[in-house]
Amino acid sequence: MFDRLDIFQLSGGMARHASIRQNVIARNIANADTPGYKTRDVAPFATTITNPLLTGSFAQRGSRVGHFRDAGQASNPQSAVAIGKGSASPNGNSVSLESEMVKSAQVRNDHQMAISVYKSTMQILRTSLGRR
Repeated sequence: MFDRLDIFQLSGGMARHASIRQNVIARNIANADTPGYKTRDVAPFATTITNPLLTGSFAQRGSRVGHFRDAGQASNPQSAVAIGKGSASPNGNSVSLESEMVKSAQVRNDHQMAISVYKSTMQILRTSLGRR
């Protein structure tokens, strides 16, 4: 019953998105010296929220016909990994270790936020059931 709450699916999706992005960042760092390697990044969570691989079955629901502007059109989730932009070094590699470290810190914060949302929701649920 409680495993179908949208907030749990959303926080799980946020955590999965952070995991996927951290994996891509680690791959970028590992290939920092590979000639011709182009840096990759993951689309922001807000744009990939309809991707069922990231959010489980979470999807926006309209309360009436035409609630969303694109009502009736199937959503086409974007690919999770996209080639990032960056200036290439003389060997064609576009990985900047500084920017990858900044991204890694952002991903850590995103994951912590997902865990905090989950914990807060669990606490609210326990309180509403009379348990602490």
